[in-house]
Amino acid sequence: MRAALVASLILLFTPSLALAKSPVLVELYTAQGCASCVDANASLGRVADRPGVLALTFSVDYWDYLGWPDTFARPEYTARQKAYEVRFDLREPYTPQVVIDGRYQAGGKQAEKIDLLITKAAQLAYGAPDIAFIGTRRVDVGHGRVLKGGAEVWLAAYEAKPQDVAVKKGDNRGQTVTHINVVRSLTRLGTWRGKPTAYRLPETEAGLSLAVIVQGPKGGRILAVGRKVTLPKVVPAT
Repeated sequence: MRAALVASLILLFTPSLALAKSPVLVELYTAQGCASCVDANASLGRVADRPGVLALTFSVDYWDYLGWPDTFARPEYTARQKAYEVRFDLREPYTPQVVIDGRYQAGGKQAEKIDLLITKAAQLAYGAPDIAFIGTRRVDVGHGRVLKGGAEVWLAAYEAKPQDVAVKKGDNRGQTVTHINVVRSLTRLGTWRGKPTAYRLPETEAGLSLAVIVQGPKGGRILAVGRKVTLPKVVPAT
């Protein structure tokens, strides 16, 4: 009887989310006008297939002046990368760059280093708050440890199907550039301070998959990632 009481107390005072584990978020910063980005874009597919990983492609716009405006780039993606520039004490933003869980960064073509950093991040991914999508217009983030200064909650809507772009100008003229999990919109949902909180989801383009990212402010480390994948429609052969 006493043993059962002790066991009950242990369960009561042990956070239920202590063993929760979040996918490792791998962010590729790239541009269709960047000659060295083509191979990095393609190799992201290998990373995206790795269990326990969510890989996202963010296209930046600062290479547009070379002659080809990136068809997926948005200023907010460039701003996100520049926050990492400060976070990692870099001289300037660059492409291709890979950021792993907001903890580490590497050149997009450094496949071996990226694999090692993903493995390292996965070992630190426990203790994440639960993330649950409720219908189509709400997401809930559970309780958990929070960083000093709290955290921000972001919604990234992305294409789960690879996207091919035929580049007609600039350094990659004549090439078809493939994007994996390309982000089409990025929205800040609000703040999170360690307590269960519900967030309203904005309307997003039909057919896009969703990723909710709980992250320390100003390019801080990733605390949790939740995803809702929309599988592309399969057209029957005729």
